[in-house]
Amino acid sequence: MKFGIDRLREEPVLRKPLAGRRVALLAHPASVTRDLVHSLDVLAALGDIRLSAAFGPQHGLRGDKQDNMVESPDFTDPVHGIPVFSLYGEVRRPTASMMESFDVLLVDLQDVGCRVYTFITTLRYMLEAAAQHGKRVWILDRPNPAGRPIEGLTLRAGWESFVGAGALPMRHGLTLGELARWFVQTLRLDVECEVVMMAGWQPERAPGYGWPLGERAWVNPSPNAATLSMARCYAGTVMLEGTTLSEGRGTTRPFELFGGPDLVPRAVIAAMGLLAPHWIRGCRLRACWFEPTFQKHAGKLCAGVQIHVDDPAYDHDAFRPWRLIALAFKALRKLRPDCELWRNFPYEYERDRLAIDLINGSALLREWVDDSAATAADLDALAAPDEEAWREAREAVLLYR
Repeated sequence: MKFGIDRLREEPVLRKPLAGRRVALLAHPASVTRDLVHSLDVLAALGDIRLSAAFGPQHGLRGDKQDNMVESPDFTDPVHGIPVFSLYGEVRRPTASMMESFDVLLVDLQDVGCRVYTFITTLRYMLEAAAQHGKRVWILDRPNPAGRPIEGLTLRAGWESFVGAGALPMRHGLTLGELARWFVQTLRLDVECEVVMMAGWQPERAPGYGWPLGERAWVNPSPNAATLSMARCYAGTVMLEGTTLSEGRGTTRPFELFGGPDLVPRAVIAAMGLLAPHWIRGCRLRACWFEPTFQKHAGKLCAGVQIHVDDPAYDHDAFRPWRLIALAFKALRKLRPDCELWRNFPYEYERDRLAIDLINGSALLREWVDDSAATAADLDALAAPDEEAWREAREAVLLYR
């Protein structure tokens, strides 16, 4: 199969509308071709494209910034001599002077299929700025490695943030190109936005179910997006950022496990199985121990649970990571009702609202966990209507059927 950047490189007819225009690129480390050439180098080598600037999202164009709220500076690319503007530094929305540096913006970002992943928010901000300044935007499309499944509560009005770009469920099931189309439609943006579609993407095909496993190398789109397994789990495990539990930062398997110094993993797994056995289908849960080298519980031995979605037990349609992690919280509350679970700290430049609520786009998930009388059926009753409504709403922007 071919990603958008591969088609742009190999099909000169696609590039004809770019002739004579200044072209900028929004990219990160995973913005590579089939043969692992970075998109910036590809564009610079094409004689019919005038490359004028580049942009980097959170973690930077090079992906060198490890943790959240670690900003990247602007710099001049030492090879191509063009300005590289940071959209996670002094600003998160592009300035007028940044927008003056190009006529057409190419967006080549690998997403992981979750509302919280901030590249989606950066995409929205760039589309809004392009509409304001009369610029064109092309999305060089890439797969959603989590595939087409939908899961989670829809972000409620008033809960927009840098980890919540709009009224999406946690697991949206769209590619970045389809997300761009959704933003243009729902925000009523007057912007010329084109998607260079992939060729041959089959999101229902095993064993990748969204990612062309065996055909394309996995390159980390952000430092802690280390594997396809992470992308599958992330719509649930990202919620751990809003808790006192480690999400595995500082280990070699971030966002595939969780734990803490006082956790009793076998008891948590057993409690999850009693509370909602149907929510732990499609994966294997294994008790494990780890010692983070940085961030939460750094240097301390943690007991935890690893979520395995990379063996024959993985069931793409049955696996529901958002419910799985919600269930882990519920089990912990049952085992230790008074434990300090929710972490109160500045999260993605928000200081007045709990991170767990920002991540979920409302307080509903937290309130369900903390309500000792609330059952799995109660959370299903909240989420299922949102999921069905999104399934219908996204039909208008799907490009791959």
